[in-house]
Amino acid sequence: MTIQTRAPLGRNYAKLWLSSAVSNLGDGIGVVAWPWVASLLTRDPLAIALVAVGMRLPWALFSLPAGVITDRVDRRLLVLSMDFARVSILSVLALFVWLSLPLPDPSAGFPVTPLYYAVLCAAVAVGSAEVLRDNAAQTLMPAIVPKQRLEDANSRLWSVEILTNTLIGPPLAGLIIAISIPLAFGLNGLGFLVAALLVASISGRFSPKIVVKRSWTAELREGMTFLWRNRTLRDLALGLGAINALHQMMLISLVLFAQEILDLNAAGYGLVLAAGAVGGLMGGVFAARFIAWLGAAFGLRMTLAVLALQIGLIAGAGPVWIVAVGMVLGEFTAMIWNTITVSLRQRHIPDVLLGRVNSAYRFFGWGVMPIGILAGGVIVRTTEPWLGRDLALRAPFVVGCALAVILAVVMWRRVSPRRLDQTDWT
Repeated sequence: MTIQTRAPLGRNYAKLWLSSAVSNLGDGIGVVAWPWVASLLTRDPLAIALVAVGMRLPWALFSLPAGVITDRVDRRLLVLSMDFARVSILSVLALFVWLSLPLPDPSAGFPVTPLYYAVLCAAVAVGSAEVLRDNAAQTLMPAIVPKQRLEDANSRLWSVEILTNTLIGPPLAGLIIAISIPLAFGLNGLGFLVAALLVASISGRFSPKIVVKRSWTAELREGMTFLWRNRTLRDLALGLGAINALHQMMLISLVLFAQEILDLNAAGYGLVLAAGAVGGLMGGVFAARFIAWLGAAFGLRMTLAVLALQIGLIAGAGPVWIVAVGMVLGEFTAMIWNTITVSLRQRHIPDVLLGRVNSAYRFFGWGVMPIGILAGGVIVRTTEPWLGRDLALRAPFVVGCALAVILAVVMWRRVSPRRLDQTDWT
């Protein structure tokens, strides 16, 4: 009888894992800091939403070019340069916020203060660097760990990201904001600095094995064609886009919902996000075993069903604990979805195409997030005159729940076991 042992993940993976932990701790602080600072400058839901749009719009603008760049250069160096860029941007923003203290009273309409536009411009710059950085970072994994360990490696990485980004970071941000608003952005930048130093210590070769430079148009077309001809990969990308749009609509609406309906301060809002992180952490810890036990199709379908349930629970919420339960359920299944889909791409997409196909996937999966963010702000602003403030703040969740049900119906057969098993990845 042959005893099979699992291949070790290795020292390089440990450095990547720790780098992700540190950078996501900074990001977790930013999750609260960005919209909360905007809400201190204006009570206009559309103006607050625009800050979040600024961070997500680059995914629609730069995802495809980012894939070509990723497939042409050393991917580790690309991650490093984008981390250092974000350190610089956040350091300047922290200084600008500090020089603007004390903050003026928030305006009822669209803000005119220079600080708001500084925050908006910094959000666009940080979001642009994130596009290149994250696309390159996902292509590092197949060069670091054995292919048979990808689900395990990804689930561990997602777990620590959830732990620091949404369990530790947001509550910590509430405490930091109470002490010093500029410090929140400074610590966000510090996380990227430490992460960059850890990535710099990773050894190995991280340039594509084969680099055939042609015109940008030809290379973009090659990556997009690979994705679009693969029916399952295409459906997963479009499905992720819809999921992310609904999720972003929910999160941007939750900022004012937490303040005005749930009567929470920054620390309380951070704790609500942290509740979701508990579910995400559980999903990350058990993802590989869950997928092996119940199958990838079941995990994807469960994510679709729970998304509708999550948004519906928040829409009718009175007590804070109902919102917390919704966040736990949603983040648990989101972690299952991410582990399944990322591992599929890393395992089956050829290395020479990985950056471009990954960026094309993210163009559809992440590029539509600004639509969801804007929709949240527009729904509140347009329904408030005839529904009142209370119901208007709930309206994005009602609309989101209905759209999530439709999405689940449309995607159900597209993620069936038969479809996933019969996918041709060539």
